[in-house]
Amino acid sequence: MNNKHKGFTLIEILIALAIMSILTLVAYPAYQEQVNKSRRVDAQSGLLALSNALERYHINNNTFVGAAVGAGGLYPAETPIDGANKYYDLSIPVATATTYTIRAIPKNAQVDDGCLQIVSIGTRTRFAADDCSGATSNW
Repeated sequence: MNNKHKGFTLIEILIALAIMSILTLVAYPAYQEQVNKSRRVDAQSGLLALSNALERYHINNNTFVGAAVGAGGLYPAETPIDGANKYYDLSIPVATATTYTIRAIPKNAQVDDGCLQIVSIGTRTRFAADDCSGATSNW
């Protein structure tokens, strides 16, 4: 009779689990950064769409004063527009007759990402996560 057992030994299973754990530890941070990056791009798209809406508002009203986001405003107040989870609040902190400043302020899972801003003259800025008033870099 042949009493050979077929299957994996405990050592083989432990080695496979160790390899999978190492791969997961290496891959997960890169995956998270890609997810954060895609959310940031969605916020940038929302800011550009709001900027376009503000320019249309200015054509019709000859001023940026009175433009608003949110219910009844020019554009939704949060991004992404679709989906239940929102990661940025859009706002218009400055609106004069000839200029505007719009911001995307991170929240929820993106809270450590930093603010994004567009000024009517075309300047695009990204701010540090703990300071939405101090520029750190352009997009």
